[in-house]
Amino acid sequence: MKESRKILATMLFAGLGVSALMADSPKGEKKMDTRVFELRTYHAAPGKMEALNSRFRDHTCELFKKHGMTIIGFWNPSDTKDADKTLIYLLAFPSQEAADRSWKAFVADAEWNKVKEASEKDGKLVEKIERVFLNPTDYSPMK
Repeated sequence: MKESRKILATMLFAGLGVSALMADSPKGEKKMDTRVFELRTYHAAPGKMEALNSRFRDHTCELFKKHGMTIIGFWNPSDTKDADKTLIYLLAFPSQEAADRSWKAFVADAEWNKVKEASEKDGKLVEKIERVFLNPTDYSPMK
């Protein structure tokens, strides 16, 4: 989890995606983004990172979009010993309730279940998932 926080902090402080998180008001003022952000960290099963990346690249991203999930980005740790076993990504939703509805629809999606089953024919791709919902602070540079 410590690595996830480091990556998120680096991403935000480096300005990656920050402009996408801000909106202009009609008067040209910056307004705080009211979305909820979900930070997810996947710990891949040994030797399964390439298959996990392929599943996201070839299928999951489109299914996320289908179910109203806004993809902010995907990262692997820069430390090579962790890069081959950790995938971190950030999603945005209008609210946590919207996130819950999107995830419920996603896991019930027949296409997702077909993709998951096919991709795990030789074993599970993920050993552990960490999920954290984030709200910007009042002093966040996103306002």
